[in-house]
Amino acid sequence: MQGATHDEVRHPLFARVYMRLAQAADGRGGAEHRRELLAGASGRVLEIGAGAGANFAHYPPTVTEVTALEPERHLRERARQAASHAPVTVSVSDGHASRLPFQEASFDVGVASLVLCTVPDQPLALGELFRVIRPGGELRFYEHVRARKPGEARVQDLADATFWPRIAGGCHLGRDTAAAIADAGFALESFRRFAFSPSRYLPPAAHILGTARRR
Repeated sequence: MQGATHDEVRHPLFARVYMRLAQAADGRGGAEHRRELLAGASGRVLEIGAGAGANFAHYPPTVTEVTALEPERHLRERARQAASHAPVTVSVSDGHASRLPFQEASFDVGVASLVLCTVPDQPLALGELFRVIRPGGELRFYEHVRARKPGEARVQDLADATFWPRIAGGCHLGRDTAAAIADAGFALESFRRFAFSPSRYLPPAAHILGTARRR
């Protein structure tokens, strides 16, 4: 989860709802998605918007260290608890994708997992990821995205323009994240699109999962 500025990222009620939803999603197949997302990753990893640390248990031993950023206080504390049980070394800090406090080409892999929907400026966040991932390095992504059916996309746009970001921690339903990743300069490699519902109370939504490489 990623918010607008340091002072604004305080969503205690939504953070608790988000954790419950994430747990339900993992039980419905989300955990398998996370394992697929991280399989084969190696070296030094940066994970933005780490939430409560749901990915941490799925990092393979080929990863030497994970630097995880989470700007929401409650989620960050839960992520630190998850980091203490992770199979690899994970450090959790406050931070935003729009201004990553790292030098260029500092990481072998960047991970964006259900976060690029919430960053206030998606091109800026992806530009920052491009900057800190080394040439030839990877961006691993798992995101819900814009529907292909025009009617569903119009509903997403209406929700984004009216109420959804305000009640869902800044989340946007209608972003074409795969196109944005390519526009940031990454080359899309393995990449699939599928419908998935994180809860039996919600309709399936379009998701993408794959790997892009810094040119």
